[in-house]
Amino acid sequence: MRNPIDQLRDATLARAVKAKATELGFDLVGIAPADPSRFAAFFRRWLDEGRQGEMAYLADRFDERVDPRRYLPEARSVICVARNYYSTLEPIPEADRQRHGRIARYALGKDYHSHLKDKLYDLADWLRETVPGSQTRSSVDTAPVMEREMAARAGIGWVGKNTCIIHPRVGSYLLLGQVLTTIDLPIDEPEPDHCGTCTRCIDACPTQAITGPYQLDARRCISYLTIEHTGDIAPELASQMGDWVFGCDICQDVCPHNRQPPETTDAALRPRIPTGSIEVDRARHWSMDEYHAGTRHTAMRRVKLPQFQRNAAIAFENLSRAKDAIDTVARQHDG
Repeated sequence: MRNPIDQLRDATLARAVKAKATELGFDLVGIAPADPSRFAAFFRRWLDEGRQGEMAYLADRFDERVDPRRYLPEARSVICVARNYYSTLEPIPEADRQRHGRIARYALGKDYHSHLKDKLYDLADWLRETVPGSQTRSSVDTAPVMEREMAARAGIGWVGKNTCIIHPRVGSYLLLGQVLTTIDLPIDEPEPDHCGTCTRCIDACPTQAITGPYQLDARRCISYLTIEHTGDIAPELASQMGDWVFGCDICQDVCPHNRQPPETTDAALRPRIPTGSIEVDRARHWSMDEYHAGTRHTAMRRVKLPQFQRNAAIAFENLSRAKDAIDTVARQHDG
């Protein structure tokens, strides 16, 4: 049992940590214990079933991924942060609607990996200076960390049925980061699950990637197919990908908790393409120079040119079929 003086000191430090994270621009911050994952067995089974598809890296360093203390020995706490990236997009002009494919919102601004990592490093540096002798490890998306489980434990939000972290006021358009530390900090209360009986995300997924509440088969997910999958895409899935060229926001767009999300205050994360779309007939024939110009400093660079051309070609075919169907109905109506 810690004595009252230690408890007061720790609580004061936790408040200072949160104030510093807010000063650095993070919208949400919470503290979780650096305990082993409660979902290690579930995650192992998910991997064994092959639901990760080509994302073999998810199985790498499994022991570290499910236990923060394997990633940072003597870790005691995890400082979890989130940055809202939502921006309202301009509507695609009616004349262009059948020619433009969509990009997921998070990829429309500056690449969040480097952008958030710089801020996390600043937070970690400040923490080590404040508590000499302490150690930290920072991560944004690419480290062997169960970041959504940690964020849920820290009270950032709950893991929704679409497997995204959802905050009751901010919604789910959130970029997550963590600083593991050897400092023992007071932990925050988890956010209760507010999904209730809602199944809008499950019902809306065009490829049935959400196989049940809190269950995702990545191999069917449009985000996975357009970003992680390197080969040909099965026709039965490609035909259901609609006009998505990079990523997908459908399961977030339909979520009631995203009905009126706040706009991001981070200028770097605001869309460089106001409509969040690109002309797919051109993109499917992009040269290397056009690819570099179109994806520069964004997360879209995660996809190589042949994949981007493939995605644009699929969107072009889907949009062409939709236009033909609309034209057929119009002719029948006129007749």
